[in-house]
Amino acid sequence: MKSFNFKQQTGFYKGKVRDVYSISNNYLVMFASNRISAFDVVLPRPIPFKGQVLNQIAAYMLKATKDICPNWLISVPAPNVSIGRRCEPFKIEIVVRGNLTGHAWRTYDAGIRTLCGVQMPEGMKENDYFPTPIITPSTKADEGHDEDISAAEIIEKGITTQAEWDKMSNFALQLFARGKEIAAKQGLILVDTKYEFGKTWLPASMSENEIILMDEIHTPDSSRYFYADGFEERQSNGERQKQLSKEFVREWLIENNFMGKTGQTVPEMSDTWVQTISNRYIELYEKIIGEKFIPIELSDEETERLVVEELERLGL
Repeated sequence: MKSFNFKQQTGFYKGKVRDVYSISNNYLVMFASNRISAFDVVLPRPIPFKGQVLNQIAAYMLKATKDICPNWLISVPAPNVSIGRRCEPFKIEIVVRGNLTGHAWRTYDAGIRTLCGVQMPEGMKENDYFPTPIITPSTKADEGHDEDISAAEIIEKGITTQAEWDKMSNFALQLFARGKEIAAKQGLILVDTKYEFGKTWLPASMSENEIILMDEIHTPDSSRYFYADGFEERQSNGERQKQLSKEFVREWLIENNFMGKTGQTVPEMSDTWVQTISNRYIELYEKIIGEKFIPIELSDEETERLVVEELERLGL
């Protein structure tokens, strides 16, 4: 992806899958690239239309949840670009889990019944529903792997105050409930997801600033979905659940002896496998949005023009 230089640009950050430009210290222009990461490692080949899928699902979900809590998004000037308010992020991810799946299941299957300070019931099978959704936070690492952390540790370390944690965790549970409602209408189960929050950017008085929802929500990069049809039958029979998420990429990597550990090599990604991943992302878009995905390919010049026009409309 090309690097841009916008008027009043004050900073640039290249994340695992996003390129983020700070504009006039108060706004962000966020490009969702076609890069894909797993186990905190960027894989060697981009996935066609992944950026557009992520950006458009995130915009749809942010608009559908803005009555629950304020969020960063202002506009979407191009298929893979969002413009929003700049925030000072809390260095944590708030992971909400409705089912015993993924990292939680691997922990449980190892005989451990406490995750991030949360006690998990005995006698559960993989993919079973928790009695009520649980929150299992993780640190937000600038480099390397995120780490599990408990709510008590978050407050002890001064990452948030008790009041801030209470507000964010309450927002997260409400957002998860809304996400499950939206998914259910499309025949899906929102299994687990993560949320990131920050404070609006007013450096002189950060303690008085509003807490808002940042980044993407309820996308295949941040969430896991199961198909509702046949879920109970598959669960009763001990069968694998049919899912839409990035977990299938992680499973493929594990099968090929890669989990992001030192000395491990990312397996080769064939053209067929890259296209399969792209198709799975598009499938999730069409399932969760309920509309046909329309791929849009714009040149860097066209994308830049649309972003510049929107920044000018915002007075920047």
